[in-house]
Amino acid sequence: MSDAPLLRVLAGEKPDPPPVWLMRQAGRYLPEYRAVRAEAGGFLDLVLDPRRAAEVTFQPLRRYDLDAAILFSDILVVPWALGHGLTFAAGEGPLLPPIDAAGLAALDAVAAEARWAPVIETVALLAAHLPKTVPLIGFAGSPLTVAAYMIDGRGGGFPRTRELIAADDTLLRQLLDVLVAASVAYLRAQIAAGARVIQLFESHGALADAASLQRTVIGPTRAIVAAIRETSPDVPIIGFPRGGRGWLAAYAAGTGVDCVGIDTATPMAEACAVLPPAVAVQGNLDPAVLIAGGHALDRAVDELRHGAAGRPHIFNLGHGITPDTPPSHVAQLVDVLRRAT
Repeated sequence: MSDAPLLRVLAGEKPDPPPVWLMRQAGRYLPEYRAVRAEAGGFLDLVLDPRRAAEVTFQPLRRYDLDAAILFSDILVVPWALGHGLTFAAGEGPLLPPIDAAGLAALDAVAAEARWAPVIETVALLAAHLPKTVPLIGFAGSPLTVAAYMIDGRGGGFPRTRELIAADDTLLRQLLDVLVAASVAYLRAQIAAGARVIQLFESHGALADAASLQRTVIGPTRAIVAAIRETSPDVPIIGFPRGGRGWLAAYAAGTGVDCVGIDTATPMAEACAVLPPAVAVQGNLDPAVLIAGGHALDRAVDELRHGAAGRPHIFNLGHGITPDTPPSHVAQLVDVLRRAT
């Protein structure tokens, strides 16, 4: 059994207190991140600079006693590597050309490996220098979430994606198939370079309804999980189905993930009650409570630990750290959790 607490939980152990890492633990709330980002130029420039991307991945580990590192990258690396345009506009987030049939036909899976090679180099740099007790988490966006950005061209309500889901449109089905295959190749490359855990971000799972859940969320995710298991059966997989409060049990059973990340809209006790006992849970502190700090944070940490009692649990947020989070509050969270009994 590994000495890494995170891997022990993903193997079914139930340590108390649980291991902890935080989504977006490297990011704009840290002044040292902002300094490196300014040096790199644009966000995508930083993602594709292995030395700097590794540096910002390490930054939160130097500040806090965390149990995992997560690769600094972005879920939209896959469409970018396939040749689909991607820019990050200040104040607007990612922008892509809305895809059509011609754009789908132009996606180039053969060229993708060379284009995402800098990210894989970052993984290798991190894996060579992280302690064995601190595993590196690699990741990809789940196909529906990535497809939504490609279809609508930006974040927001994703109206065109919703229309294609309702119509069971051929473009969406074919795009999901392309993204499954590309994501498998990308994640296998991360694992080969040293990632010891994989997380799949279904950040916009709420786009799916009961009629479309199997074909847009569960089926594509299951295909990725099965493919990774074929080549790397010992690499655990975390699924984060944000917006999936009503279908967590179906997601866990249908996809086969080892751990389900719980978002802030779902009470942890409720999630634990519906998920199979062998499935670990991850989450789900509200990022707003982390901003508040003080007694509210202490109380929320304690309540969350007790809500997940008796279950393999990885302490995390229910979504990513926001830029206005005081770094001292992250230190408080980790300290309170480590002192918990």
